[in-house]
Amino acid sequence: MALKRGHYDVKNLRLAKEGKRRILWADHDMPVLAAVRERFAKAKPLAGRRMSACLHVTAETANLCRTLAAGGADLVLCASNPLSTQDDVAASLVADFGIRTYAIKGEDPRTTYYRHLEAACRHRPSVTMDDGADLVNALHGKLAAFAGDLVGSMEETTTGVIRLRAMAAAGVLKFPVIAVNDAATKHLFDNRYGTGQSTIDGIIRATDLLLAGKTVVVAGYGDCGRGVSGRAHGAGANVVITEVDPIRALEAAMDGFRVMPMRQAAKIGDLFITVTGDIHVIDDEHFVLMKDGAIVCNSGHFDCELNLPALAKRARKVRCGVRGGVDEYVLAGGKRIFVLAQGRLVNLACAEGHPASVMDMSFATQALTTEYVLGNAGKLSNTVHAVPAEVEDWVATRKLASMGMRIDALTAEQSKYLHSFEMGT
Repeated sequence: MALKRGHYDVKNLRLAKEGKRRILWADHDMPVLAAVRERFAKAKPLAGRRMSACLHVTAETANLCRTLAAGGADLVLCASNPLSTQDDVAASLVADFGIRTYAIKGEDPRTTYYRHLEAACRHRPSVTMDDGADLVNALHGKLAAFAGDLVGSMEETTTGVIRLRAMAAAGVLKFPVIAVNDAATKHLFDNRYGTGQSTIDGIIRATDLLLAGKTVVVAGYGDCGRGVSGRAHGAGANVVITEVDPIRALEAAMDGFRVMPMRQAAKIGDLFITVTGDIHVIDDEHFVLMKDGAIVCNSGHFDCELNLPALAKRARKVRCGVRGGVDEYVLAGGKRIFVLAQGRLVNLACAEGHPASVMDMSFATQALTTEYVLGNAGKLSNTVHAVPAEVEDWVATRKLASMGMRIDALTAEQSKYLHSFEMGT
């Protein structure tokens, strides 16, 4: 389906051929989402519904968009991060799949990014899909006039869910939101295995760093931090964890990692990775303590985890692009600190993001939750809801089957035992 000019904004449509190859390659490793797409194509559960999605524009996301379109959705897609777009994929979505896409890698975060976000809002969606809650925030703020038809939204990041729960607690959330990020089929796999592998991949692509023998400081020991720490340890790094949560800190210690405050870790780290979802986790006081040649990066959703304005103010010189995706900050005395991906998501800006196999579960859950929200329009309260258990079970069961694995089923006797109190020791 040919799209009119003005119904998309991508770098170059001539990149579409390579983008389609990339999309179809990812599709081979996304069998659960393909099964959802096959059913959606027949049942059309999203027919006549306008959807707006603010997501990382990658090959895996493209297969989610194909699934939503197969279900009948009238979809507009914009980027959720100025550096995460794969330009060839964006071109293919427009040229080959007729999906209105507004995304260019490196787009200005102050102008073009928000112009694209506005295009998604002006679509007047019935349902939205967010990666960081920028779309929902816009529809609660300056672009609230376009939110009149909204019946619900999905959010797939920890950072976004934190924002939305705060909005719900304050009583300002105007429609129900499903916390897709909190689904077991998302955060236990996407966050841990996806972020773990893709973050290390991005760092190595950007720096060609040998991790073995290096001291790697990971800020945060949630699902993402567990994944990053495990992969770094597996590559031979000496891993240090910084945390503010005593339970997670204990868990890290008992998993065999050193735990200490960032002020202490800053003095010994060779590589620093933030995955907390909070602001200024690495601050001015920490940059001062770092040794010459320290590498700093972020794999949390927003670039605010690193206080780069403070670093830039302290630097005597900033050399951008000393290597692809690497900026050098030269401090007093000649000490150098290298920042990857301008402090944005290193796994997407310097690599290709999560492997397709893990996004298969996340995006199958997203698609099925979209169907659930539309099927329950008007029945859900304006708060943050969990993904239905039946969606989780369906996705996990099909993923196991696609991997050639089967599991046991409870016998009637076992089921009765687990649901009764009469049988004692």
